[in-house]
Amino acid sequence: MTQQTVSPSQLIPGTWTVDAAHSEVGFTARHMMVTKVRGTFADFSAEVVVGETLADSSVSATVQMASVDTRNTDRDGHLVSPDFFDVETYPTMTFRSAQVTETSMTGDLTIKGVTRPVTFDLEFNGTSDDPWGGVRAGFEATTTINRKDWGLSWNVAVESGGVLVSEKVQIHLDIQLVQPQG
Repeated sequence: MTQQTVSPSQLIPGTWTVDAAHSEVGFTARHMMVTKVRGTFADFSAEVVVGETLADSSVSATVQMASVDTRNTDRDGHLVSPDFFDVETYPTMTFRSAQVTETSMTGDLTIKGVTRPVTFDLEFNGTSDDPWGGVRAGFEATTTINRKDWGLSWNVAVESGGVLVSEKVQIHLDIQLVQPQG
């Protein structure tokens, strides 16, 4: 296997497939303002279209909110309830890119029926030939949002000051793509 450090603008044009088994969609929020709680979503899909130029490239992703996993069943149950994600009414979170550059990806993030623009910091980790004759590409992306901007406002004040759940939530993506065949 050969690892290459080509620029994302040098990727082969076409629709790349997300290898979900080697990718992660996650988030981090502060709990009681003193520790971080991390979670992931097990069920997600994306279409990554690499154009002739980065300006012609696009990303469209969907996350099934009921697949949240914070390693705590009670917390996961609360997150899918109407207090937070309300998965009965809003089963998915989506992202549609508007602009992709070497270092960022800007687009519309929809959570709980609210769509707002966000910009992810984008890091390209290179490409590697896989053992099956294909090529893989790796990306990491992060952004920080204020959850209240998407109607996720449930909280509880704690006696020592502060609140149970931070308003700021970091979203992080670690994505492995498979080059289109043919």
